[in-house]
Amino acid sequence: MTMKNPIRILLADDHNLVRAGIKALLEKVADFEIVADVADGALALQLTTELLPDVAILDIAMPGQTGLQALEKIHQAHPGVRVIMLSMHDTEEHVITAMRLGAVGYVLKSAAPQEMELAVRSVMNGSNWLSASISRQVVDSYLARVRSSDHRDGLTARQMAVLKLVADGQRTKEIAYTLGVSIKTVETYRTQIMNRLGIQDVAGLVRYAIRQGISEL
Repeated sequence: MTMKNPIRILLADDHNLVRAGIKALLEKVADFEIVADVADGALALQLTTELLPDVAILDIAMPGQTGLQALEKIHQAHPGVRVIMLSMHDTEEHVITAMRLGAVGYVLKSAAPQEMELAVRSVMNGSNWLSASISRQVVDSYLARVRSSDHRDGLTARQMAVLKLVADGQRTKEIAYTLGVSIKTVETYRTQIMNRLGIQDVAGLVRYAIRQGISEL
C-alpha cells in the first residue's frame, strides 16, 4: 500500500517556548512533518524558498522582519505555500491585513491546542481558517466596506486602510506595525491621502472618515 506523503510544515515564532509547544503538538500528528522551526521572519522566508513546505505558520510579530512582511514576500514568490498567521491580536485590522497579504489562515495564540491541526488540514483542503473567536461577520463587513470604497475619491485600498487606522486613533508607529510597513511608508500614504482629499490635518481626516462610514468613532 502506498503511503500518503506527509504535510510538510515550516514554523516561525520568536518565543522559544511557544514555538517548542506548537512543534511538539504538531509532531504528534502522524501525517505532519516539521521541516523547519525558526525564530525570525527573514529566516522563515529563506527556508521557505529552500524547502518549499506545504504550510508555513508565521507569528505575526517577530523582530527584524515581521511575520506580515515575510507573508507578503512568500505569497509573491511562492503562492503555492499556504500561510497561516499566528497571533495574539484579534482586531479586524490585523486579520484583514493578513488576508490581503495572502494568508489563508489566522490562528489566535489563545485558541484550543487542537485548532492548529484543524487549521492546517483546512488550508490544505483549499479552505480558509479563522479562529472561532474572530467574528466572521465583522471580517465580512469590513471587506465589503473596503471593496465598496476602494476607489472613493480616488483612494486606493491601502490608502483607505491607512485612513481607517488614522481615524481609529492609531499613531503612525502603530499603523506601521499593523500593516507590516515602515513608518516612512505610512507617512507617505497619509500625505497622499491628505493631498487627494484636500484635507490638511488629522482631525479633518477623522471627520471625513466618519462621514463616509469608514470609521465609527
